Amino acid sequence: MDLSLGTIIGQAGTFLVFILVTMKFVWPPLVQAMEERRQKIAEGLAQSEEAEKALDIAKAEADEVIREARRKAGDILEQASQRGTQIVEQAKQDALAERDRQVAAAEAEIRQATNQAREALRERLSELAISGASRVIEKEIDAGKHRDMLDKLAAEL
Repeated sequence: MDLSLGTIIGQAGTFLVFILVTMKFVWPPLVQAMEERRQKIAEGLAQSEEAEKALDIAKAEADEVIREARRKAGDILEQASQRGTQIVEQAKQDALAERDRQVAAAEAEIRQATNQAREALRERLSELAISGASRVIEKEIDAGKHRDMLDKLAAEL
């Protein structure tokens, strides 16, 4: 192969034209495509970081909501327990009041029955006394006068 100065200058000129054409038409779109790709990757990373921060915030909020719900559930259970205790105490008080009322009514009924029995015994006693006295004396006794006298005697008893 003969290397002449003309060939070298021709090849150098062709190579220079090739470099100029490449720099003018090929290189800018490649640089632009690489820059766009770099920007997309940077945006993706930024969005990923933002999403991670949002996820952390959402987790923290969810934990707070869960803690609040548990606290409210505990409060509700405590209130229900207190209300149950109040209902039991109220039922006890009502039962005691009802028992006292029934005892008082029974005592009043017993007193009334006792008084009725005493009155019946007094009447029966006066009748027996009159009957016994009339048999002993064997004559008629004025029942009205003696009844007054026996009523006074029964009242003293």
